[in-house]
Amino acid sequence: MSKGAADTGGNRQLSAVVIAAPQGRSGKTTVSIGLCSALSRRGLEVQPFKKGPDYIDPSWLAAATGRSWRSLDTYLMSEDAVLASFRQACQGADFALVEGAMGLYDALDAEGEGSTAHLARLLRVPVILVVNTARMTRSVAALVSGYQHFEAETSIAGVILNSVSGSRHESKLRAAVERHCGIPVVGSVPRNRSLSITQRHLGIVPQAEVRESASVIDRISSALEGCLDLDGILAIARRATASCGDNIETPAAEAPGVRIGVMSDRVFTFYYPENLEALVRAGAELVFVDSLHDQCLPDIDGLFVGGGFPELFLEELEANADLRHDIARSIEGGLPVYAECAGLMYLCSRIRWQGRQHEMVGAIPAEVEMCDRPQGHGYVAVEVICDSPWFPAGLSLRGHEFHHSRMTPSTGLTYAYGMRRGRGIDGKVDGIVHKNVFAAYTHLHALGTPQWAEAFVSLAKRERGCLRRLAN
Repeated sequence: MSKGAADTGGNRQLSAVVIAAPQGRSGKTTVSIGLCSALSRRGLEVQPFKKGPDYIDPSWLAAATGRSWRSLDTYLMSEDAVLASFRQACQGADFALVEGAMGLYDALDAEGEGSTAHLARLLRVPVILVVNTARMTRSVAALVSGYQHFEAETSIAGVILNSVSGSRHESKLRAAVERHCGIPVVGSVPRNRSLSITQRHLGIVPQAEVRESASVIDRISSALEGCLDLDGILAIARRATASCGDNIETPAAEAPGVRIGVMSDRVFTFYYPENLEALVRAGAELVFVDSLHDQCLPDIDGLFVGGGFPELFLEELEANADLRHDIARSIEGGLPVYAECAGLMYLCSRIRWQGRQHEMVGAIPAEVEMCDRPQGHGYVAVEVICDSPWFPAGLSLRGHEFHHSRMTPSTGLTYAYGMRRGRGIDGKVDGIVHKNVFAAYTHLHALGTPQWAEAFVSLAKRERGCLRRLAN
């Protein structure tokens, strides 16, 4: 049984908090990284989660804890799937940290469906609010009080003050919150530029791109450990009424029947851990491929090319012509390939950026141009409009997208998705189907689209059999 856990007949109450904020860019990611690392240093097993569609922030939380992160999103998956994933991931953990997204109550509709507050209530976990207090004193109490009472059933149990200018500033802020809001201040983080991580687009850079990421985490943890009331935070976390069943059975995986390559390196970093695990459960052995250094594909029966920032590595990707040509030959030979966003871009003929163009795989007859502004951003809803080995026509799917590129495809391409929400390729369609390739701007989550992994592995098995018969 985990440290500090009460035995409740196989289901124990879990210590957990949601780290949220009144708005984005308030410092909740930095606080979450520091808290995860500091508690791990105390010897606790910390399980990190991220609310919403995000690959970047949780990659840092995973590095800070040494445990695989999980995504919790009530748009992409059902509430039952969210709860099951949460409980299963928390097996063996002492503490669960859920980093929120945007502002606490920001949502898709006026009712608040899908907000961080909605998730906190679903999980039955208290919220600690990180407040950027720059140019603010007593007004912090009015802000926090408003958040406490906006949806009173949301348990805001503590406050972390961020961007505090000094001891006098802190005293005024602390007195206002504790007097008028009735909840404790469990952290005071000074204004400190050294705590920041390099920003890109809407957030920080992926952890896999930062060679010195371990030292960055150590720096944040060391700076914040003395600023956070860890005992006070743990006391709040113990108020969670979420349960974790350490006797939950993990679904048995099929015996490996195919080998699926996963392009995983500094370029292609956007993979939900749940998606990779779903492929394994469906009967795949995963083989990791480096797009920058491997000169040919290994012996695989399928290839998964995820998201990332290929525009930052265009010269290196172009220089590895041997791998690009081998992928193109394999696709022409029938290799099943599933690609999302950056993967779609990589499979196209070329990418143009900053007045230069770079040759890519060329399996999809289309050109990609990088733009200064997002071309697609947010949640996606699609209807499958043509049958393919991947999805049957008529199926409705949910996903998300975030891309700064636009595509100029050749005529005659087949599209799997009709857009109901989101941009996709042109606001009307997404999901190019070419031979055994399925490539889209839309990212899917296996907990919301469980048939994806099964279809991928099934197609890989079928094509492997065909290719083996042809070879003989």
